[in-house]
Amino acid sequence: MFERFTKDARAVVQGAVGHAEEALAETVEPEHLLLALLDREGSRASFALAALGVGEHRDAVRQALRDARRRAGLSQSETEALAAMGIDVLEVVAKVEAAHGVGAMSPDGRKGGRRRTGHRSFSRGAKEVLEKALRVAVARRDRHIGDEHLLLALALRPGVPAEVLADHGVSHASLTRVLGEGGGRACA
Repeated sequence: MFERFTKDARAVVQGAVGHAEEALAETVEPEHLLLALLDREGSRASFALAALGVGEHRDAVRQALRDARRRAGLSQSETEALAAMGIDVLEVVAKVEAAHGVGAMSPDGRKGGRRRTGHRSFSRGAKEVLEKALRVAVARRDRHIGDEHLLLALALRPGVPAEVLADHGVSHASLTRVLGEGGGRACA
């Protein structure tokens, strides 16, 4: 599948691996793909994000992703659902961090402060994003998978990246409008 990726899309994948390494994560997650997309300049995805106002709010998006990591990767909607059942996630996080240190609930693999080296595999969620990007490209009748397809796939897939994007005014519909319809239909 990677032979169909454009230079920009490959750079996003490589950037996501870099973000996972920097975070000492065991695997590359969808959040790392979004962070790598935020790093890009001069690409279709960066154009779309800038057109939708994310350009000047990149730090806020990064902070929202860090906050989700501290909540063990739970999205805000998952946190609210647990609150409806009487579970205060922020209180749980505070207690765990008081006992084990800041970031103890983070899925970033900071086990004993050891730095993990070597190959990082892609999590199931990250693989789903890559597969969905392929489906988006096919649905839009595009020959290659670009970074814009990765962005569209992140906006389509339920989870922290889609929620953070939506909180900053970026939805699949708004991305489709900015990027143009392509030739096909929306791919769910």
